[in-house]
Amino acid sequence: MASHNYHNQLIALAGIFQASHLVEQIAKQGQAPTDALDTSINSILCTQPENVEAVFNGLSGLTIGFNILKQILERTGSQPTHTDTIRYALTLIHLERKLSKASGMLRTISERLTQVQDQVAHFGVNHVNVMANLASLYLDTVSTFRPRIQVTGDPQYLQQQTNADKIRATLLAGVRAAMLWHQVGGRRWHLLIYRKRLLSALNQLGY
Repeated sequence: MASHNYHNQLIALAGIFQASHLVEQIAKQGQAPTDALDTSINSILCTQPENVEAVFNGLSGLTIGFNILKQILERTGSQPTHTDTIRYALTLIHLERKLSKASGMLRTISERLTQVQDQVAHFGVNHVNVMANLASLYLDTVSTFRPRIQVTGDPQYLQQQTNADKIRATLLAGVRAAMLWHQVGGRRWHLLIYRKRLLSALNQLGY
């Protein structure tokens, strides 16, 4: 699990940016691709993976994350690209560092995820009860840190409880991916210093 290479870092980064982009889509469009959302939400429940890819059950469910990451890394000049997605991703990385130092909160998350796993076995990962439970877990833990993530979008979508729950559950998935990224050696400054190396690793994956 602690293999510090660009391949593993790239997968974890794709997880962060996919979750961040799904949040933006739900907030602005009221929906997000089901397969990608399922991949992100399921990753929260994968607490003892054999390797980095196993967290996301392979790479096929991370296509959105890889594509978004490539667009961001390839960006040149001052033209903004996926500004909300980037903002969410960087904040999630920051919040994960705070969470990593809160041992009591990590225990709470671990205990409550066991309950969620039972729910998923009964209802399925995209059931409203599962999303509500994960959203509640996010509110009780990560959301207590500062800065809180300010999600921007269309009020008609943001005010719907099911969408609010999906957004918070997906933010929790982003924190899980950020934790994975740090475990395999990822650091915030790598996004600037190692841009070309990350792009090269993306190309090797076929993106």
